[in-house]
Amino acid sequence: MKNILRYTISLVLAGGLLWFVFKDINLGEMLDRFAKSDWRWIAVSCFCLLLAHMTRAWRWGMLIEPLDHKPGIVNSTMSVLTGYFANYIVPRMGEVTRCGTLYRLERIPVSLSFGTVVAERIFDVIILVLMIGLNFILEFDRLSTFFTDFFQSKIGGGSQGGGSGSGMLLTVLIVGLLAVGVAATVIFRNVALRNKLQQNALVAKIISFAQGMLEGLLSVRKLRNPGLFIFSTVMIWVLYYLVSYVLFFCIPETSHLGPLAGLTLLVVGAIGMTAPTQGGIGAYHLLVGNVMVLYGLSQNDGITLATFIHGAQMLFMLVIGALAFLYVLIVNKNKVETTEQVSAAN
Repeated sequence: MKNILRYTISLVLAGGLLWFVFKDINLGEMLDRFAKSDWRWIAVSCFCLLLAHMTRAWRWGMLIEPLDHKPGIVNSTMSVLTGYFANYIVPRMGEVTRCGTLYRLERIPVSLSFGTVVAERIFDVIILVLMIGLNFILEFDRLSTFFTDFFQSKIGGGSQGGGSGSGMLLTVLIVGLLAVGVAATVIFRNVALRNKLQQNALVAKIISFAQGMLEGLLSVRKLRNPGLFIFSTVMIWVLYYLVSYVLFFCIPETSHLGPLAGLTLLVVGAIGMTAPTQGGIGAYHLLVGNVMVLYGLSQNDGITLATFIHGAQMLFMLVIGALAFLYVLIVNKNKVETTEQVSAAN
């Protein structure tokens, strides 16, 4: 009942977000643009996406290897693909499905592989945070103006200009960081206060999450080749960047967008994909569609781009994920039949 309720809520949330995004969009005009797009770039994007998942499977194998297991690249890739396939059906089921699939193919215990998936996600979160910081540094004027204008409009203060808005946001960031530093110093020096805070459930979860991130980061020291692990991590995100960026050239209205627009789209899109909906449906369209306005697109063009990118990736992953699922069923069935034959012979 709990799973059914969670699934229903995610569907309702995705439906509500999609309605909000598309309520003023001419869907016929959008479909006409898709029909006139250059589909060769979609093939390039799909190839980059498949290569990214293969690289992820390769990196996953590096984390499993110190645990005295060495999964094959094909079975690891099939496990990763079925995990993403599951995420488009039931949110947050990808990790469990991936580990369960690997067990069927390689007989690696789920308890072991799941721990490596958690460590893997920690590295991805770290990379995403670094990319958010890089994106904000490279596009500070554009992003800061957007956010200051947004907050000023909410409080009725009106716009004060791009330069003063950027300066105001920078001042707020500096004051905020100083306040956090002072609070951290006070808490660190006051043992009684620190112990009291640690008894709070929310604080305890935050501390536990931070410790887990640190342990995951340090776990790279146990790898047999840390350099390859770091290289594969960078390659995954470079390929993710290319997956979206090359699709700019599919549609004439977005073909002029530059590399920095691609970085912004990657970061904002990755945040949207973390929403508790199937494959980030709705949240991705809302965030990407609005942030592309910063690069001169109309909101309609931004939503068209977001729909095109998300739709191309989703259709590709559903098809290739279904094929991977069939592969797992066939291989697992053959293994069961072989085991039964051996048992009967004995």
